[in-house]
Amino acid sequence: MIRYLKKYWLFALLAPLFMVGEVFMDLLQPRLMSTIVDEGVLGLSNNGVGDLNLVLTTGLKMIGFVLVGGLCGIMSGVFANMCSQNFGNDVRKDCFAKVMQLSFEQTDRFSTGSLITRVTNDITQVQNMVGMCIRGFVRNIIMFFGGIFCMVQLHMSFGKVVIIALPLVIAMVIFFIGKANPLYSVLQKRLDRVNSVMQENVSGTRVVKAYVRENYEKERFKEANEGLIETQLRVLVLFSYMTPILNIILNVSVVAVIYIGGIEVKGGSITPGEIMAAITYISQILHGIMMMSMTFQNISRGSASAKRLNEVIDCEPVIKDGSFGSYHVSKQPDKEGKIEFKNVSFSYPQGNGREVLHDINLTIEPGETVGILGATGSGKSSLVHLIPRFYDATTGDVFVDGVNVKEYELTALRDKVAIALQKSELFHATMKENIKWGNGDASQEEIRHATDIACASEFIDVSPDGYDTLVAENGMSLSGGQKQRLSISRAVLKAAKGAKILIFDDTTSALDLKTEAKLYAALNAEYEHLTKVIIAQRIASVKDADRIAVIDEGTIIACASHEVLMETCEIYQDIYNSQLKSHKEVNKEEWHNE
Repeated sequence: MIRYLKKYWLFALLAPLFMVGEVFMDLLQPRLMSTIVDEGVLGLSNNGVGDLNLVLTTGLKMIGFVLVGGLCGIMSGVFANMCSQNFGNDVRKDCFAKVMQLSFEQTDRFSTGSLITRVTNDITQVQNMVGMCIRGFVRNIIMFFGGIFCMVQLHMSFGKVVIIALPLVIAMVIFFIGKANPLYSVLQKRLDRVNSVMQENVSGTRVVKAYVRENYEKERFKEANEGLIETQLRVLVLFSYMTPILNIILNVSVVAVIYIGGIEVKGGSITPGEIMAAITYISQILHGIMMMSMTFQNISRGSASAKRLNEVIDCEPVIKDGSFGSYHVSKQPDKEGKIEFKNVSFSYPQGNGREVLHDINLTIEPGETVGILGATGSGKSSLVHLIPRFYDATTGDVFVDGVNVKEYELTALRDKVAIALQKSELFHATMKENIKWGNGDASQEEIRHATDIACASEFIDVSPDGYDTLVAENGMSLSGGQKQRLSISRAVLKAAKGAKILIFDDTTSALDLKTEAKLYAALNAEYEHLTKVIIAQRIASVKDADRIAVIDEGTIIACASHEVLMETCEIYQDIYNSQLKSHKEVNKEEWHNE
């Protein structure tokens, strides 16, 4: 974290310097008050005759010092906030940038709720720690040592009070901070859990309501929240014990100063004004220690949060750039869009070690349309996720245009691929802005053309503000088919920009067969040169593909045209019979009934 402060070293230097000025002004006040009492009021050096003029002039000095101290305090606060806020801003941006670089397996390991907590609450805690250290810590340290020096300057006997009280206060602070310190990591993890439950319920609110699970989710949130509150209370209870104990020590010390001062006054070695000054100094010293305990509390919590942030910032992405970039000449310029899987096996890093894909060998030629068909969980999506390197193959190699995908710069590789994912991810922005993710520089005509191909313009045109209609968070304002068509529009727009491979990961499941057929007809007419990989559950979605790869339990058992598969592949025949043949029989029966 220190490296983020270097940029703001001037602010970090000026804040404590101005704080020195404020504390120095505070330390002068008791001495001046002592002068007012001893000389201005009691007139100890003038045969008991007070000096009103001295009271006024010294009082004006005190006011002047207060104003100077206040100005120094303001400037210290300004520079401390400029340092801590800019520090927090830089850390937050870097942390978010690192989250964007993490691979899927790493974000899965951290969890969404934990990453949200780290980028928000943890950074706030570290930011507060920085502000406290460069301002409050300096103030309390100087107040502590300065108060002791000034108090001893008044009379050495007052040092006895400090010598007795100080170890007790320090022991209390060390004890309670030591007890609380381990709880801060637990506290942040409990906050992770609360955020995770909250995030799941907000994004899945329709499912919760559809299954009438509100009470269950309330209990789940209650359990997570009570865990957070329990840990928070343990910390607060610890410090609720510490504050009264320190106050007792403070008050006993004040009584001791008065007692010792009374004895010394009788002996004539101390004046009443010096006793008042000593009481103020002992209060400043012990108050400084109490404030230091709060500073240590912030440092403890901030350190726990900094450790969690470093886990993200120092985390090296598993999926790293290769050296082959967009500026390289393609090894197969006449065959752009070629995909090859050679002896590929894959298992999810966070899984149970079971292979999702096993010994996959498949070559997809440029401009070819290949359908991928299989049962749910057979590994269809996992296979296409290896192409843009959402994950890396466990064994074997994946090639795009003759280059191993691991050799590509990620940007260069993913620029070649336009993909519409199984879950249509939309953002809280206008329809136009969601579509322009495929090409940020696209004109309105290009956007319109992409939506025409995706059959999305028909519902966009009747929306209240057309392409400028705002989409609700997670696309909640749209139907499943509308979300899919916007997602497809985005992929088509990227294909128009120059992507060579178009992947539909079961992206047409919410479309009716007529709309789906219209979409593929438009794609084939407009983008015949594109390599197309279509994952589907329905044979009707892929039967016109050049080839259809049938996946069963992570292995390609057949890959041929629809006609060949109908003759040679029993699993494909079973899928066909269960989908299309039964559908025809139903229609025939309905026709006879009529």
